[in-house]
Amino acid sequence: MQDSLTAGDLFDSHKEQLSLHWIAGTAGRGRLLRVNPAGREDGDLGTLVGHLNLSHPNRIQVLGHDELAYLDGLGKNSHQDAITQLFDDRPAFIVVAGSAPVPDELIQLADKTATALFASSLPGHKLISHLQYYLANLLAERITLHGVFMDVMSIGVLITGDSCMGKSELAFELLTRGHRLIADDATEFSRIAPDTINGTCPPVLDGFLEVRGLGVLNVRAMFGDSVIKQNKYLRLIIRLEDMQEDAVWEVDRLHGSVKLRRILEVDVPEIILPVAPGRNLAVLVEGAALNHIQHLKGYNAAQDFIDRQRRIMNGEVV
Repeated sequence: MQDSLTAGDLFDSHKEQLSLHWIAGTAGRGRLLRVNPAGREDGDLGTLVGHLNLSHPNRIQVLGHDELAYLDGLGKNSHQDAITQLFDDRPAFIVVAGSAPVPDELIQLADKTATALFASSLPGHKLISHLQYYLANLLAERITLHGVFMDVMSIGVLITGDSCMGKSELAFELLTRGHRLIADDATEFSRIAPDTINGTCPPVLDGFLEVRGLGVLNVRAMFGDSVIKQNKYLRLIIRLEDMQEDAVWEVDRLHGSVKLRRILEVDVPEIILPVAPGRNLAVLVEGAALNHIQHLKGYNAAQDFIDRQRRIMNGEVV
């Protein structure tokens, strides 16, 4: 998990999406935004970002027209105390939302306390919603897994297995069949929701695929941008295994070799696919993806087959 990032990191990576402008406090670029601030037991996004809150200060304080009007409506001493407390709580940064005019006193205190002060044209509620979404991705639990991650039949499929199992060759063939590559060799996965894992490619590997005998290939240059997908939710794992003949015969003929693999506390179906001469693995991966899609829609071919046999044995019309 990336447990922290800086105000400068967030500004640089999302200033356009959030319509951010840096107003003051440039010395606060390196101030950390942590998942679990010191002394706080709750590290959820609701405590990281929100409208102005002086009782339980957020790490990102958002001031819209209503919040600024509230501060202006306070008595002189109360107003000064509130502004002072806002900066004494050392937020990661402060955003004035909704194109509201930024008070001079906020600019002066931002520079004095080295607190990044941004302005945004987005309304406060929309800015908070967007920030929560981006923070969920930036601060999500992460893990790197070995294998080739692809978009097959519109779902994210991770192809794994020991070295020399033919993972990259299989991925290359799937590309020629119209499917798309997310990452080869090492895929970064992050849990962005309780039951959702998102897979992305490390920047250094983007667009490249290593195939033994051919070396490193730039598949984007070979096939065009359409064969590259920036991210995909992980829905299925296919593990390639070189099984002995007796092990192959032990595979369940009805249901196949399917189990659940726990990744970042999410159970993901994993299919063990035997590798043998003459097997068209690309077609089998496509079939596995389509079969999984049917499962997601509530259809189970094995159970349908069992039910059909039962009806025949009972003399029912099929």
